[in-house]
Amino acid sequence: MTSPSTPSPAAPSAESRADRRRWFALAIVMTAAFMDLVDVTIVNIAIPAIQRDAGATFSQIQWITAGYALALGAGLITGGRLGDIYGRKKIFLIGIAGFTVASALCGFAANPEMLVASRILQGAMAALMVPQVLSIVHATFPAHERGKVFGLFGMVVGLGAVSGPLLGALLTEWNLFGLEWRPIFLINLPVGIAGLLLGRKFITESKAPRALRLDLVGVVLVTLGLLMVLYPLTRGHELDWPVWGHVTMAGSLVVFAALVAYERRKAAQDGSPLVELSLFKVKSFAAGIAVQTVFGVSLGIFFLVWTMYMQVGLGWSELHAGLTGVPFSIAVSFAAGISVQKLVPRFGRKVLQTGALTMAAGVLIYIWEADRYGAGITSWQMALPLVVMGLGMGLIVAPLTDAVLSEVPREHAGSASGLINTVQQMGNALGLGLVSVVFYGVIDEDVVPQRVAAEFAHGFENALWWVVGVLAVIFLLMLGLPRRPAQHIEGAESAPAEGPAGAEGSAGAEGSAGAEGAAPAETPEPALTR
Repeated sequence: MTSPSTPSPAAPSAESRADRRRWFALAIVMTAAFMDLVDVTIVNIAIPAIQRDAGATFSQIQWITAGYALALGAGLITGGRLGDIYGRKKIFLIGIAGFTVASALCGFAANPEMLVASRILQGAMAALMVPQVLSIVHATFPAHERGKVFGLFGMVVGLGAVSGPLLGALLTEWNLFGLEWRPIFLINLPVGIAGLLLGRKFITESKAPRALRLDLVGVVLVTLGLLMVLYPLTRGHELDWPVWGHVTMAGSLVVFAALVAYERRKAAQDGSPLVELSLFKVKSFAAGIAVQTVFGVSLGIFFLVWTMYMQVGLGWSELHAGLTGVPFSIAVSFAAGISVQKLVPRFGRKVLQTGALTMAAGVLIYIWEADRYGAGITSWQMALPLVVMGLGMGLIVAPLTDAVLSEVPREHAGSASGLINTVQQMGNALGLGLVSVVFYGVIDEDVVPQRVAAEFAHGFENALWWVVGVLAVIFLLMLGLPRRPAQHIEGAESAPAEGPAGAEGSAGAEGSAGAEGAAPAETPEPALTR
């Protein structure tokens, strides 16, 4: 007979159940993040097939790609704040359900107009889903565990960055069930349904500890300001950079100034602004946001120019180009996995700065190879610069997210997460806009076919020099990040038994193990020291 004081060995402890719940929750939100990252890039590789099969015009093709980015970029801050107010789990589940429905509408679109509208809806639903990913992580995991979590997040970012084109190429070439390009959208259905069902069971609800209201005026101003920047950047090259585009982008500065003034008054009135301006008083957050924005510019330039260089300049197929990026993806995932867990605890922000220098070195190698080998360059020759660049990017992506959010109070996690994703989108859009200057501005697209490869190689090299310059700016901006992560100093491998970090770890476990709807402890914790 078992003593009442002796727990049954077969019964799992509350702590182990909590641990399982939050790691299952992490897998679910990471899958959603991966789905969004892939969906941003998977369409580009299938554009020729969509144009051929659906009879889409060039303008419609532009909107199929740009509509998603515009809706996502304009709605991210609002989506983050909705999670703070109504519950991050609830908004995440609404987002993933809507994203799945929109993916089905894309896959079964009867004409190009329906596909454009469905892509805009898909981007709007992603704007509800994506900000909750980092918010749920921030609210569910105590500080001493977040290094490992953000390392995993960096790996997901690396895989999503390059696997989209590869997956799109495979699904398009396989022509499953004679559906041509449609499986690139329909593949989201089983993933989305599984995420919805498992998310309801394993994700613990959390929200801001005090009642917040939705700032509708702030929503209008943020959406208007972002659209005034993103729309002209997205359509500028196609429309030959009309005057109204420049006027609109300049006018966005007035809208953003009005937003700042209104948000300050809103914070003083009821403490429920859409954009929490007080976050920018946190040095690590402000510096991290600047780095995220400029880093997005470099990626926006590189990935589009790289794709054009391989598929148009060198004449490679979609699958050939997609497979060429595999070494980059593997390198990003590897470096992201070790950066937060192994390197940052010992070397702090030097890891991120080393990442910027390493990535710049990879770009310089690529410039040298493109000049040396010209149109005869092969995928295996590209592997060296891509691996070096991937290692550099991996050293940046995971620690940067950790640094940006580390000192953010949990009550503002949704707003901060929305801002991170928004500036990333804006940086990417700015990079895409600059492509018309740094790439198309130096090549002659009307040359004889024999000269196309040389022209595109010249444009590719010129664009990469710009990327090197942007990475140098990133290196300098990183000086504003915290020197060392305090959570690894105070309790790297296990939660302390007492003190603030230990209390937070306990609260996080109880929040994960508790009944759904119970919010974890919402205690702001300064996690980094300078």
